[in-house]
Amino acid sequence: MARIAVIGAGAWGTALSIALARKGSHSITLWAYEKEVVESIRATHVNKLFLDGCPIPEGVKVTQSLAEAITGADVVLSVMPSHHARRVWSQMKPLLHRDMLLVSATKGIENDSLLRMTEVVTDVLTHGEGSFQPRLCAISGPTFAREVAKGFPTTIAVASADSDLSVQVQELFSDSTFRLYRSDDVVGLELGGSVKNVIAIAAGVVDGLGFGHNTVAGLITRGLAEITRLAIACGGRAETMAGLSGLGDLVLTCTGGLSRNRSVGVKLGRGRKLDEIIAEMHGMVAEGVITTNATVGLAQRVGVEMPITEQIHAVLHQGKNPREAMRDLMNRPLTHETAF
Repeated sequence: MARIAVIGAGAWGTALSIALARKGSHSITLWAYEKEVVESIRATHVNKLFLDGCPIPEGVKVTQSLAEAITGADVVLSVMPSHHARRVWSQMKPLLHRDMLLVSATKGIENDSLLRMTEVVTDVLTHGEGSFQPRLCAISGPTFAREVAKGFPTTIAVASADSDLSVQVQELFSDSTFRLYRSDDVVGLELGGSVKNVIAIAAGVVDGLGFGHNTVAGLITRGLAEITRLAIACGGRAETMAGLSGLGDLVLTCTGGLSRNRSVGVKLGRGRKLDEIIAEMHGMVAEGVITTNATVGLAQRVGVEMPITEQIHAVLHQGKNPREAMRDLMNRPLTHETAF
């Protein structure tokens, strides 16, 4: 039996707790920042704020105390939003030790440093008092939290520079409804899972503008080309982008009705303002809104062109009209399909 601390009780963290508890062979403690989430789960075994309608097994313990969640854990699974990752990992650092298996399920790029999430974790844990080299993996793939919680068959990837760690996580997390595949391309896995949220906003904009399947299919394909360029420039591999954390996650998030990022794009395409859209989400996070800034910065740092991302950045953060952004994409200089 593994003792697993799940840090972050949003929809994805809650769904992972349900999936891991379903095996019946783990002890699961879920840490929530919000008091109302703890109260809801303790009273009803449902996270009414972030994943209403999905029962949480009674064996899942919920707490607002990081110490209570982490002390004695074998595995620490982080599922907090990317813009909170450094702060929460810094708070957890005194409670962690080098023998723990650390798994990042957060999809995003840190806005100021342009670091991927495992790089943020490593930066926090290898500097300053109590520093150590973490045993660290990342997981990513095509997942809607609600479908994972309901037990729909789901496949994702786990990546680590240490293949033994990937094997451990694969065996600990996999069951008849939740299957993990191993990878050693941490860069590709994390960038695929992060930047697809930006492209999903663009796919939503396409829908909101009233365009059809041709436009969405072209956008997904060219979006994958952008993500692949960035991943290769950062040290990842093209074949990872054809896998679960690349194409798989991109297609799901660009086409699925449960995608928060796509939903933001739909509303933008219909003329809504970003501030209004975010206010209506009641604490839910569309990572692509935050990740767009960091993706543009990272692309500039490594010298790759990402025209769809740049146009979405202009729509989100510079008030550009979405229809004008689409027109500018279509009127770019003509080029070869495989040109990087």
